[in-house]
Amino acid sequence: MRRNDKIFKSVLSIFTFFSLSLLFLVLAFIILESLPFFKDQGIFKFISGKIWRVGVELKYGLLGIILASVYTSFLAVAIAGPVSILLSLLIVGYVPRKKKKYINNLLNILAGIPSVVYGFLGLTVLVKFFEEKFNFPTGESVLAGGILLGLMIIPYITSVAFDKMEGSYKKYYESFRSLGLSKEYFLKTLVLRDSLKNIFAGLILGLGRAFGETMAVMMVIGNAPIMPGLLTKGQTIPSLIALEMGMVEINSLHYHSLYAAGLVLMLITIVSNILFSFIIGGDKN
Repeated sequence: MRRNDKIFKSVLSIFTFFSLSLLFLVLAFIILESLPFFKDQGIFKFISGKIWRVGVELKYGLLGIILASVYTSFLAVAIAGPVSILLSLLIVGYVPRKKKKYINNLLNILAGIPSVVYGFLGLTVLVKFFEEKFNFPTGESVLAGGILLGLMIIPYITSVAFDKMEGSYKKYYESFRSLGLSKEYFLKTLVLRDSLKNIFAGLILGLGRAFGETMAVMMVIGNAPIMPGLLTKGQTIPSLIALEMGMVEINSLHYHSLYAAGLVLMLITIVSNILFSFIIGGDKN
């Protein structure tokens, strides 16, 4: 038995090392491909520039694109956060135990739906709704992207929040019931407060997921590399890379600029995941 444990531990160590090595190799490759651009343009000029233009006159300013990514992602979390928290409380406190499994399976299915399907629904329903009901010049906007992203990240935030709430509910429910307190009071005063760290971690996870989304947002945001507003078009970093990488000349400045944009996106995603792991790890301890 001990020999089998050692073999299993060795196999896990090998796969862990391989996974981490792959991550570092990808990061190193992106950094190397970004360096020629940073040497020519400079990091500060790249981050603070307001104009992104390719063609006769090349300008590589990522500020508007970063802001569009920030606006859509934080708007998505602002929409999905309250919905996910209330949904988690509802499942934990009022759904029969036998049906919780089916609801969790449904959430997993929603999380696994291809983003292009969400994007198609957003384009045909959400964008069209804005155009017809609110007389927007175009329904493609940062607002549409944020709402669509919010719907997409609800399963992720709900899953993280639910796991902790379910544990707190099982641990303390009998004690609260013996005191004659209502379930509503129990859920609000103990279960919700005891799960705040996990809820915050779920919000960070959802934020990182929103930052990295490409296809769905690309279909509803308008893909205009300008300084964004809530009701105007914009372009996120993933959609910029997806739209322009296929038409660039290899080893051109434009080519390296897209890798630089990818580096910014990757750093944001890594920081989000580190924060998520730190919060969850601290909560378990």
